[in-house]
Order: sequence, then structure tokens, then C-alpha cells
Amino acid sequence: MKPFEFTQGSLPLLVSIPHAGTALTPEVEQGLSEAARGLPDTDWHIPQLYDFVREMGASVLVANYSRFVIDMNRPPDNEALYTTATTGLYPETLFDGTPTFKPGMTPSDAQRLGYLATLWTPYHQQIQKELARIKQKFGYALLFDAHSIASVIPRLFDGQLPDVNLGTNGGLSCSPAIAEGLTEICAAQSSFSWVMNGRFKGGYITRAYGKPEENQHAVQLELAQCNYMDETPPFNWRGDKASTLQPLLKQLIDRMLKR
Repeated sequence: MKPFEFTQGSLPLLVSIPHAGTALTPEVEQGLSEAARGLPDTDWHIPQLYDFVREMGASVLVANYSRFVIDMNRPPDNEALYTTATTGLYPETLFDGTPTFKPGMTPSDAQRLGYLATLWTPYHQQIQKELARIKQKFGYALLFDAHSIASVIPRLFDGQLPDVNLGTNGGLSCSPAIAEGLTEICAAQSSFSWVMNGRFKGGYITRAYGKPEENQHAVQLELAQCNYMDETPPFNWRGDKASTLQPLLKQLIDRMLKR
């Protein structure tokens, strides 16, 4: 399978979806623990939730492989992004701390270097290529990194996660005007709880490609999954909930486009 699916759009915006993939390599599939076999830490249905962005004219990049093979939103040197509990480039545990692999069944270092070369690197090369194309055409480029996560994970955060978790790397990955505009959109509604730069400030993609001083702006949005799907297996899509959430997502993206 290809490392990713890519659709080029007409707007100065790239939407990156790095954690919705479910493809596995043979060695990862054979080695997964019973708890990991259902791929519980997947950003389920995110391409479907954001299907409207293609109609808007955004470019869309979606990783095909599961984060249990390699995490597209971690740095290639596997340096930790958070001082609190997290998972790495090659997740050894699930979000709840359960081992990802059966004892002795973790992929080898050589296999993982292969994932880095054939899956992670092409994904990031595509981000770089598309942002360069957009910037050449428009003079600036926007990157929206789309994520979701279970609303309650005691190992990662206390209590229930806010519905909408915007991250700008503490204000470093986009202009103040963009951050303020997104905050205004969230503050103007009362249906969904929200936070800016809370537990999720942005992963590697936001931090690496958000360079407002170079007219390149990046924002991460981590959604609580309870707002558009069932959080228990088989993780069903909930169209009734999604239809309520999608207008807010569109408003956020529209506002980002206004810079």
C-alpha cells in the first residue's frame, strides 16, 4: 500500500491527517498484543469528518499506515515532545499504558528504519513539497493538522478532555491574528468546550512546519472523539453528532483562511 493518499486543492491550505491509517506491515500485525489488535489509538473517521475541506478546495494528505507501525507526528529522532506521558515514533505502549506488542514480537531496529525511510519520510516530503508549492503560488501557506482522541485517558490527562483542543505550539506555529481568530470562533459558541494550547499544543508536524516568520502557519486540532463517534469498539461513526460538530470545524478553517 502507498504511504499516503494526497489530493491537491486550489486554496492556500493543506489539511494533514497523520493518524487515521489502519494498514499494518506483516511483522507489526503478527506482533500486536491482544489489546492493540483493534487499533484503539487510531484517529477514527477523521477523513470522513473533514470531507467538506475537499469541496472547499483544500489540499488533503492522509497517512495510510497505522501509528502502531510508525507515528507520522513524531520527530525522526524520536525525541520526546511532551514532559508528561506520551507515545513515541514507534509506540511501545497504547495510550492507556498497555503494551502494544506481545513479548519478543516488537519489530526489529532494521525493520523500523525501513518504516522511517519508506513511510514517514515520503509523508513529510509531501508536506514540504505541497507547502512550497502553495507558498510559491500565494506567497504564504497554511497547514491544518487534524487529530482526534478518546475523551477520557487517565494516563495522558486528568478528567475529560475539552471537546476542541487547538494547538499552536504555545503561539509559535502561527501568527497571533490566526490564533486570535480561532479563539474568537470558539468563544462565540457554547455547544462545545474548548482550549487553546492546553494538554495538546501541537505535535511534530505543527512544530516543524509552523514558521510564521516565513509566512507558513500551522495549527493542530485535537478533537474529543465522543463528539462524532462511539468511543468503544467497533468505534462506529455517529453521523448525528458529526453533523453538529462539522459547522464549527468549517468556521475554524474559514477563519484560518482569512489569516
